[in-house]
Amino acid sequence: MPNPILTERLRRQHLTDPLPTADSYLELFRRLQPVSPVAFTRPGDPPRLIPRAHFNDGAEADRLRAQRRIVKGRFLGGSIGYVLAEDLALYANTFQRPLPYFNEIQETVLEAVQITGPLTPRQIKEETGLLNKQIMPALHRLQQAFLVYEDQTDDDWERGWYDFATEWPGVKLNEEQRQTTTIQVLLRFLEGHVFATFEQLKDWSQLSARFLARVVREMEQVSLIMPQTVEGLGEGWLRVEDVRLPEAEITPSVFMLHKADFLVRSHASELKRRFGGLEVLQYLLIDGKFQGAVVGHWRIGPHDVDDIVVMLPAGERAKRREEIINVVAQWYHPPHHQILKYSGAEITGD
Repeated sequence: MPNPILTERLRRQHLTDPLPTADSYLELFRRLQPVSPVAFTRPGDPPRLIPRAHFNDGAEADRLRAQRRIVKGRFLGGSIGYVLAEDLALYANTFQRPLPYFNEIQETVLEAVQITGPLTPRQIKEETGLLNKQIMPALHRLQQAFLVYEDQTDDDWERGWYDFATEWPGVKLNEEQRQTTTIQVLLRFLEGHVFATFEQLKDWSQLSARFLARVVREMEQVSLIMPQTVEGLGEGWLRVEDVRLPEAEITPSVFMLHKADFLVRSHASELKRRFGGLEVLQYLLIDGKFQGAVVGHWRIGPHDVDDIVVMLPAGERAKRREEIINVVAQWYHPPHHQILKYSGAEITGD
């Protein structure tokens, strides 16, 4: 059955048409921001748009953050992500978690950064006498409030922390404009996601249900979005300009997406219902829907894929076995990894 929404989503995500060069990278980055580093990678790694580019997008992200064209912050419920510097005010106002009061440690750390900074955590320790286990939680909470800024321009662990207001004087934080900025952020999200249910909007944004409902209601009232019930996808909304998408067949495809990916975040509740209880390394987007998971115990060193769980009818699962294994093997391959099973059946030695 034609599914124009899924087809268009894969196209706009550049999954079915990966970027050949870095020329259009910023356009895609803008659509999918905040962009996270790959889950289960080392702190300081750059944000990635895997598998949406044929070139090394990690190297391109490294270049852009070294120039401060993309900047690090805590968005989407406090998770690490990068946004374009020109859009920092938009995303900071939407995702800021204000601090109504400071505890003693937070106040000490903020004062050190404001008076003496920029400072690395080691220098904050020397300046204040606090322990690292006290400093880092305080920095992270202050970062969520956009009171401090972490200058992650490369993968160095000794990075400076700055007073946010001093470093970004053009970014004005104002609770009164939060609803307006949230509308803009959700419209960008829908541009890349095409259609979303309320659960998906909430899973991705991590905004409170009450606030999110109020924003969505306003977007409907001013005709920015329209409600629609889509067979197989549920009740949700599209931007008004996407209501009449042309009919299109979904092209068979398989993509492996890490746990901090844009689409994985938006489907978090659904994935928990479908794969809860499994030790998931990555998820499999099959024909535009999450219908599989790569299962195993992650380690910093070599680790195996214990199983590839595929929720397709038995005949289809067998027919697409090689295709799915090949996608997983692009990431998990010897000498550091072995894929042990496919749908519960041993495959070692194939």
